[in-house]
Amino acid sequence: MAACAVLFFPPPPHNPSLSSSNSLLFSLPVAIGGAASRRTPRLRSRVKSLSVQASARVLDALIFDCDGVILESEHLHRRAYNDAFSHFNVRCPSSGSSQPLNWDVDFYDDLQNRIGGGKPKMRWYFMERGWPTSTIFENPPKGEADRSKLIDTLQDWKSERYQQIIQSGNVEPRPGVLRLMDEAKAAGKKLAVCSAATKSSVILTLEYLIGTDRFHGLNCFLAGDDVKEKKPDPSIYIAAAKRLGVSERNCLVVEDGVIGLQAATSAGMSCVITYTSSTANQDFKEALAKYPDLSDVRLKDLELLLQGGNIFMK
Repeated sequence: MAACAVLFFPPPPHNPSLSSSNSLLFSLPVAIGGAASRRTPRLRSRVKSLSVQASARVLDALIFDCDGVILESEHLHRRAYNDAFSHFNVRCPSSGSSQPLNWDVDFYDDLQNRIGGGKPKMRWYFMERGWPTSTIFENPPKGEADRSKLIDTLQDWKSERYQQIIQSGNVEPRPGVLRLMDEAKAAGKKLAVCSAATKSSVILTLEYLIGTDRFHGLNCFLAGDDVKEKKPDPSIYIAAAKRLGVSERNCLVVEDGVIGLQAATSAGMSCVITYTSSTANQDFKEALAKYPDLSDVRLKDLELLLQGGNIFMK
């Protein structure tokens, strides 16, 4: 007489299309011989197939970072910051220099890969190196209100300067970005942009580089002003999933650096990396894939990636 073995499979992450029961329970006949034993491999294969299908992710939404993904912009931001420091004659006592503050390439690459958002960058720097003198405050600000005013004034001027640089006509989107956006939209996928940068700056950048039609066709757009915490905090991506009306697990994020990668994965989203010269050597082991740019990446490639596996292309 055939014995009966009970196989228990833990429930997959929530999927509305699946049964609401707490587990999948299968009773498989395990016989020493006869027809029952011949059927067992096929039944086991069927159970394995059901388990794989239950855990598969479906690409419902494609979410892009802006700086570093839609355009390679870090050198432009550094230029705008240094122009702001020069304009307001910002000088840190610890620098020992008679010249305004100037962030060089190596320092800024390290800074922007560790701290997201313009205001947090400046606050961290001044907390570490000492609050500066400037034409805004003749003496280093000591109270929180004055320190916030200094940072806000510098950031506002820097943002305007950055917009002037973007509108100069010398900036283009990175390869493959516009085509991939159009593919996603044509396939009925939801499309979003989530950036840690100032909203006014991101809006101008997007309207200029991807065009007003694509910008207004986005299903969701969030900037640093829309959340309390900047990346690597996952708030911006969690908020995006809610606005899009999709599960975080069915979103795929395109980022350029480890800060954005950490934000995406902490939100429960999968992420692919399109790295820049300043982020190429970062640790992207948590990413599904790593690309030098998106010129050879198609939507179907990204859909397949959600089935699992890591791809690193040099």
